[in-house]
Amino acid sequence: MFTKNVKLILAGFALTLTAGLALNGSLMARENAPSKAMEDKLSAYIKFTKILNLIEQQYVDEVNTTTLIEKALKGLMQNLDAHSAYMTAKEFKDLNIQTKGEFGGLGIVVGMRNGALTVISPIEDTPASRAGIKAGDIILKIDDKATLGMSIDEAVNLMRGKPGTPITLTIVRKGESKPLRIKIVRDIIKIKSVKPKIVPLDDNKSSILDLRITSFDAHVVDEVKKAIAAHPEARGYLIDLRNNPGGLLDQAVRLLDMFIDKGVLVSQKGRNASENEVYKAHAAGTDTKTPIVVLVNGGSASASEIVSGALQDDRRAVIVGEKTFGKGSVQVVIPVGKDEGLKLTVARYYLPSGRTIQNKGVTPDVIVYPGKVPQKKEDELAIKEKDLKEHLKAELQKIDQKSPATESNATAPKAGATSAKEKKSKAKIITRKELYEDAQLKSAVDILKALILTQERKGN
Repeated sequence: MFTKNVKLILAGFALTLTAGLALNGSLMARENAPSKAMEDKLSAYIKFTKILNLIEQQYVDEVNTTTLIEKALKGLMQNLDAHSAYMTAKEFKDLNIQTKGEFGGLGIVVGMRNGALTVISPIEDTPASRAGIKAGDIILKIDDKATLGMSIDEAVNLMRGKPGTPITLTIVRKGESKPLRIKIVRDIIKIKSVKPKIVPLDDNKSSILDLRITSFDAHVVDEVKKAIAAHPEARGYLIDLRNNPGGLLDQAVRLLDMFIDKGVLVSQKGRNASENEVYKAHAAGTDTKTPIVVLVNGGSASASEIVSGALQDDRRAVIVGEKTFGKGSVQVVIPVGKDEGLKLTVARYYLPSGRTIQNKGVTPDVIVYPGKVPQKKEDELAIKEKDLKEHLKAELQKIDQKSPATESNATAPKAGATSAKEKKSKAKIITRKELYEDAQLKSAVDILKALILTQERKGN
């Protein structure tokens, strides 16, 4: 989070409002009268004050002015964009607690899509993912409160709570005929951001290194470097960013810098020049040779989109999966007074080609939808009728010639039985079954194998 000194901003507002209230005909007639734009601004301030006074004086119920102003500010921020928000003293305090990780939650990242509270992604190994929440789910109700018209911050505050306490989400999911009610128990969210696994190649001496990155926390680049160093036999990298909601920009930039040696990695542009930043690659220590495939889906957002989009623009990797979420804006937290604050969008991210992520996302080079890979049943006999008789004769001969040594194998350890040591060594290997259970992962592995083969045939 970023903070800014807003003393001048607030002082400027107070002076402008005072000038608006003092405005009269003689002032407008003066030689130094304000411009048309300034007149419109002052008129708007006056209109707001008049309406506030009318509500205080004539509304059927007595109202609190502070509450009215807070509601007006919330509506104002909500109408700017889905990520800007006014925070009361309690909400500002809750945000500070959240950034320190001292809170109970669901492990769910949400955003606004077409005015609906939508799941960007459930974070792996959290209560939300274990309960079956999926990217793209629309949250209709949080317990008994409808989310229509609710801001993201309000929704997050409702979902956050004491660890061990239950919450029920009513969701609308594509393909389901009616809303689903899912009960989740809050917990302390602990995330392991990088989970490396390997896919052995046919020679059994080399492999593909699968780097599953669940979020961009402060340890991502160090963990990726550690995984690469631990697997020198890896001939290709599969960076899995599915359901990764983003995180720290500097980690995304540093990860890109590991594989891109020149040019712009990402830029940040805002209304004020102070918000403009350009992040460039460095040649030192860059791996520009190892083939890379990146997996993304609708739950990949923010930093994930920066990484996948920049690698795509640079033609450094093939992007596989589904179109990403489209969250490419920059928010800062600005203290207002002693206890309150604003979360304000001040800039947008732009990829090396100049395209924006915001509301557009990254479209993969190869579209692959989730699901299982169809397989031919192993017990099917693909034998032509004319060959069936000879085949059965051969099978009978095998049975008749079975040796005692072969039969004694019945007392040997059962197939698949492995020692604890072997189980531990295989824990980080993606099995054939896992590949065929995940069509996106299988496609990504096949494409990476093709890239490796193509590169080797070219002699690179």
